Amino acid sequence: MTTATVSIGDRKVGLDQPAFVCAEIGINHNGSLDTARRLIDAAAFAGCDAVKFQKRTPEICTPPDQRDLIRETPWGRMTYLDYRHRVEFGPDEFAAIRAHCADRGILWFGSPWDEPSVAFLDALDPPCHKIPSACITDHGLVRCVVATGRTVVLSTGMSTLEEIDAAVALCDRSRLVLLHCTSTYPAAIQELNLAAMATLRARYGVPVGYSGHETGLAPTVAAVALGACFVERHITLDRAMWGSDQAASVEPQGFWRLVRDIRAVEAAIGDGVKRVYPSEEPILRRLRRVR
Repeated sequence: MTTATVSIGDRKVGLDQPAFVCAEIGINHNGSLDTARRLIDAAAFAGCDAVKFQKRTPEICTPPDQRDLIRETPWGRMTYLDYRHRVEFGPDEFAAIRAHCADRGILWFGSPWDEPSVAFLDALDPPCHKIPSACITDHGLVRCVVATGRTVVLSTGMSTLEEIDAAVALCDRSRLVLLHCTSTYPAAIQELNLAAMATLRARYGVPVGYSGHETGLAPTVAAVALGACFVERHITLDRAMWGSDQAASVEPQGFWRLVRDIRAVEAAIGDGVKRVYPSEEPILRRLRRVR
């Protein structure tokens, strides 16, 4: 079992470190900078280490056969391509996000879904880049992200070990964090397979974390007890909001409880040394007849 650590900003990520907790904002802002700021505030209040956004070039990431499909949205009927543009942030919004995160004392980074988006995000000097599960077989994108020289967080949902092998082979393992993930929204409890984190850790020798899409908090806390050094959950202001990721997200109060419970579990795990604590001595003297 590896004890290697990697750096994300001024935080070390590894088995011997507190779990790095990331609130995935993604596109739950629905194109609203005000909503994005409120989600950043909620993540900072909860005690998260970072928030994460997504970045796409709509003309690249929208399949040609879907671009002109009409979609019902909160802003009226529009083509799917127009919708993708409607929820995409540009330079001004990301500059505001960067400033707001700095003001709140929380890191931010993004998941680029195409190579131009890598350059866009990298110009904003994030502490790392996240490669989403959907892009793990896009080796051109993986190479582009790795070439930035930043720490890479690689999610492994929907992926075979052979596909993960191929992506990891393109990475610098000294700057790599793998995330176990089940890519359904929300994911069924019986399909979370948290034990797979140990498989990834043994196979690749890098820090391994968990990206959760389940409803509820218990499995994510359990992932930390099983050694997840990085935890990511989607955050939303309201799970009933419009958007594909909202139902698998955690609301602000729930995120506060999640971070609280993660830190409590970390404190409870201890160092593994069996000892008699000073607090036990009075009880020992009172209850044990033979010592």
